[in-house]
Amino acid sequence: MTQFLSALVVERNVAASTQNQALSAILFLYRDFLEQDPPWLDDVVRSKRTARLPVVLTREEPRAVLQRMGGVPRLMAILLYGAGLRLLECARLRVKDVDFATQPCWRVRVHPAALRCENTRATVFHPLVVRRLDQGGD
Repeated sequence: MTQFLSALVVERNVAASTQNQALSAILFLYRDFLEQDPPWLDDVVRSKRTARLPVVLTREEPRAVLQRMGGVPRLMAILLYGAGLRLLECARLRVKDVDFATQPCWRVRVHPAALRCENTRATVFHPLVVRRLDQGGD
């Protein structure tokens, strides 16, 4: 068993999750069916998880994408990116959901119909976005 699990990493170059799944299956077999503790766990060569760096856009990259868009799709993209709205929330957003009385940042009540649960949630819009909403998205 030790040779098999080590060969997964050394020869087949499998991901850490693949080796962990094989190890879990073998442990399940030994503990639940054979009712034994496997004595060979210390000798297994373990696969290392690769460190993944998140993909982060510079400030100019989203700005360049948004500048190439126009009309309602641009406004929706601004809301998705800037206010953190989910796609369905953005598609179902109505002007009456925006509380224009609160300034300098406007609060928006997202309706339960657009959410997965019955709770409402609030987010904040930048004044430029509110101005665009007031102009009808142009």
